[in-house]
Amino acid sequence: MHKRLSHTQALGLMVMATLLWSIAGVVSRQITQALGFEVTFWRSFFTTLSLALGLTLATRGTVWRVAQFQSRTLWISGVCWSVMFTAFMLGLTMTTVANVLITLSLGPLLTALLHRVLGGQALSRHTWAAIALAGVGMAYMFVSQIQLDGGQHLKGMLVAACVPIAGSVQWNLMKTRQQDAAQTNMLPAILIGAVLSCLFTAPLAFPALANASDMQWLALLGVFQLALPCTLAVWSSQVLKPHEVALLALLEVLFGISWAWWGAGEAPGQAVMLGGSLVLLALAGNEYASWRQRNA
Repeated sequence: MHKRLSHTQALGLMVMATLLWSIAGVVSRQITQALGFEVTFWRSFFTTLSLALGLTLATRGTVWRVAQFQSRTLWISGVCWSVMFTAFMLGLTMTTVANVLITLSLGPLLTALLHRVLGGQALSRHTWAAIALAGVGMAYMFVSQIQLDGGQHLKGMLVAACVPIAGSVQWNLMKTRQQDAAQTNMLPAILIGAVLSCLFTAPLAFPALANASDMQWLALLGVFQLALPCTLAVWSSQVLKPHEVALLALLEVLFGISWAWWGAGEAPGQAVMLGGSLVLLALAGNEYASWRQRNA
């Protein structure tokens, strides 16, 4: 992981990361026996195993030195990862893939808003307009879900909302660190997050109900939907600019809804399509306006 990526390589890795992240919904719909907390536990468990092996081989064992884990920033980042890992899968077991992914897409705007609160940096007019438009879209989606299944979909969206909140905290945390080779040391934070997610969900994950088929799907999620793409994202973020990462992250929403629609027959409802379109329009418009402003 010490090789410096070119900009084109970083773009390719980030697109690959979003594509791998996006399979969570369609794969989770293939699980027939395991329940919410058990699904979350086993995904995090397989993520822990694959990361532990991968980081050991990539660093030739140096990742386990005590000095690597003495950074407070690393541990706070790990807690943020654990919240995202846990809330994401729980949300998927409670509501539709489209509801979860569109809720997650609020991350860039929440990051900008939190940076305004903590860092004191003023937000531009177009960012405030994007926050307002995205808020309208999400409010419409939330209201439309209240009467569905006794409010179960609404509960799932509220759980999923923990993901962009934790993500915004982590991004602002990373802003305090210099963009240099030392950021590679943040890779163990993903492992910490997976371990904490296991510990949080283990008491509610047993007795286990997963059958052999479920375990295969869960192993696929842990290795290829979580461990690998998170590593690629951390690596590519050393080269890509924040607005590039934000725009590419939107691909997960489009990929994920398409996968679930095609592979699991989970077509998004009219309210999701309308509200989600407002959110995505707000995000894309804000990033385009920011890009124009920087180039000007």
